[in-house]
Amino acid sequence: MTELVVKSFSHLLLSWGGVAFAAVIGILLGILLTRVPVLSGPVLGLSEILQTVPSLAMLAILMMTFGLGDTTAIMAIFLYSLLPIVRNTYTAIRGVDAALLEAARGMGMSKLQMLLQVELPNALPLILSGIRVSLITAYGIVTIAVLVGGGGLGGYIYRGTQTADTAMVLMGAIPICAMAVGTDFLLNRLERKMIRR
Repeated sequence: MTELVVKSFSHLLLSWGGVAFAAVIGILLGILLTRVPVLSGPVLGLSEILQTVPSLAMLAILMMTFGLGDTTAIMAIFLYSLLPIVRNTYTAIRGVDAALLEAARGMGMSKLQMLLQVELPNALPLILSGIRVSLITAYGIVTIAVLVGGGGLGGYIYRGTQTADTAMVLMGAIPICAMAVGTDFLLNRLERKMIRR
């Protein structure tokens, strides 16, 4: 039981760590793209290409640089999480009501004040939606990180598959499903709460 708790905690840490890293870089990149629109095509295109690389191949490529262990898993999650976060940040900020921006300009706000007080607060629900999608994807990617020496619950599933032990597979799979459903539920509620404001 203790091992299950430790592995579940490790699974959460790896998933949240990779997505948190992607959220910081992705939101900054999304803001940059709204200021320099000419970069949006190449950056979003590259993110889409990264998204199409099969996760096992991505882990194998990253392993050549980062070696075996959790760092490779976190880097894979980071790369897979970039597209939804960058795209949602870019789309949400560009979609802020022009009347709100005009009113902010009329009040004499600087560009930084407009970003922090008008654009980001209005864009937050859609940005959060990108983070939610990334987290749910991350739980699945961490599952195969066991193949490159990563931690998490994937070890149960891998061992269960190798020994045809369904109980062992379920011991890994059920907590992962619970994490995905719980994350989706909580972040969905948070998004709706923000939209209602």
